[in-house]
Amino acid sequence: MVTRLSKFFVRTLREDPADAEVASHRLLVRAGYIRRQAAGVFAWLPLGLRVKAKIEQIIRDEMDAAGAQEVHFPALMPREPYEATGRWEEYGDLLFRLQDRKGGDYLLAPTHEEAFTLLVKDLYSSYKDLPLSIYQIQDKYRDEARPRAGLLRGREFTMKDAYSFDYTDEGLDTSYMAQRDAYERIFARLGLEYVIVQADAGAMGGSRSEEFLHPTAVGEDTFVRSAGGYAANVEAFTTVVPDPIPVDGQPQPVIFDSPNTPTIETLVAHSNAVLDGDYTAADTLKNVVLALTHLDGTRELVVVGLPGDRDVDDKRAEVAFAPAEVEAATPEDFERNPLLVKGYIGPWSQTGPVLGEESATGIRYLLDPRVVDGTSWITGANIDQKHVHSLVAGRDFTADGVVEVASVREGDPAPDGSGPVSLARGMEIGHVFQLGRKYADALGLKVLDENGKLVTVTMGSYGIGVTRILAIIAELNNDAKGLVWPASVAPFDVHVVATGKDAAAFALAEQLSAQLESAGLDILYDDRPKVSPGVKFADAELIGVPRVLVSGRGAADGQVELWDRRTGARETLSAPDAVARLTA
Repeated sequence: MVTRLSKFFVRTLREDPADAEVASHRLLVRAGYIRRQAAGVFAWLPLGLRVKAKIEQIIRDEMDAAGAQEVHFPALMPREPYEATGRWEEYGDLLFRLQDRKGGDYLLAPTHEEAFTLLVKDLYSSYKDLPLSIYQIQDKYRDEARPRAGLLRGREFTMKDAYSFDYTDEGLDTSYMAQRDAYERIFARLGLEYVIVQADAGAMGGSRSEEFLHPTAVGEDTFVRSAGGYAANVEAFTTVVPDPIPVDGQPQPVIFDSPNTPTIETLVAHSNAVLDGDYTAADTLKNVVLALTHLDGTRELVVVGLPGDRDVDDKRAEVAFAPAEVEAATPEDFERNPLLVKGYIGPWSQTGPVLGEESATGIRYLLDPRVVDGTSWITGANIDQKHVHSLVAGRDFTADGVVEVASVREGDPAPDGSGPVSLARGMEIGHVFQLGRKYADALGLKVLDENGKLVTVTMGSYGIGVTRILAIIAELNNDAKGLVWPASVAPFDVHVVATGKDAAAFALAEQLSAQLESAGLDILYDDRPKVSPGVKFADAELIGVPRVLVSGRGAADGQVELWDRRTGARETLSAPDAVARLTA
């Protein structure tokens, strides 16, 4: 049935919404696809639902082709399964928690690993039932601290999440690659550029983890890639560790006065002046105090030593210390720990503990992987206004462990030897994990193998952000006048516009709409009377159907104008030629 704009539930806006930060947010609201309900929460209007449904259908096509079957779980889930896997606590403030009238604890699910695992446990008991892949397309909920950019980071969002179940690791590898290949087909059909990067599994757990990132300047993720094919997000990047250096013959540490040098910049300048050297920030050892808040609420300080030309990357620190929350130490933390001499902290003290027993500050001390045995540093002496030079790692100080929290820079070597890396911004559009047996172990999912022995099932998890993809497509496909949807996801195939006061224009538009609809095309017909051509044209350009057919001045002679919003081309054709062109 032809959709008539006079009866269609849509109102376009001429002004941008005040809270819109990016083009997709601005245009989706103005064109009548979505409406804000609360921060990070949107209502979907008929236009938006049409585009969303087309994206979902492409995903369904490829999931089905990969052998997965669709199910659907409730968003409202009980506490117990998430408590069994530890995620009731691990998710922290991201979870929307609530209670029913009897005091039972529930959550609005951020993901559904637990539900999928328990469903398979309930129904399957033999290796003969496996492999199995099942998926759903459903709304998820995360209490984002700073929901922003419309659909790009919301509190309610639609995801496709799929899960594979195998009883051998080899089977998991096969299932994983089937899903990964399906993702490549999905994004190709959607016309989305992507980079597959190594990723951290985070709260999901598991081993192998890869993200599909769409390169974009508005992306929230930083990733690295080399010309030789290596790609990873910064959280998963691993430092190339240099070889240790012999310590024999190296000078002994010397404490020197360094007044008013609490920063790396002032320390380098002072050292070059008083030590008669040519030092840079890379010769200094920066010691950063971080505060970790653990799941049980306890607060722990750690000191991280890293080359002075590097900073702590917040995202890498979050991953390194997960599930604890990480922040910089506060003035109160320093007051409670008098051995921390702010601006002059170091891993060694002339009068401190014996080497290797504990750090000079009495606080857990971790080192960047570049600080290998034999490297010599200028760093704090743990005495106000004093530093130490010629302090050698492995000889004069050791650490309680190694941690990857330092910033990644352009030109850093890729860990696979494929050359230096470059940095780029990207937006996550898909993520595939090999979960392994984490959730099956926690929830008791076992099957009998060929020998009648109970074995724990191994799982994979595969997510695609449906609403995020819709926003990214809108972000990529627009111009100064409005949205310009790709044909594969456009809400309609053709937008027919009748203009003017001549009845012939409306009669021809009616006839063409019926012909095109009979040919299998989805038609939006602007049949609104007493609406000016300028308003109709502005609405057509804003809404963004890629092909617009205008019946106006030439209608009495059987002439129409065909617009291609993708190329900007406009041409006058006879009505039969226009139909032939659109149905070809």
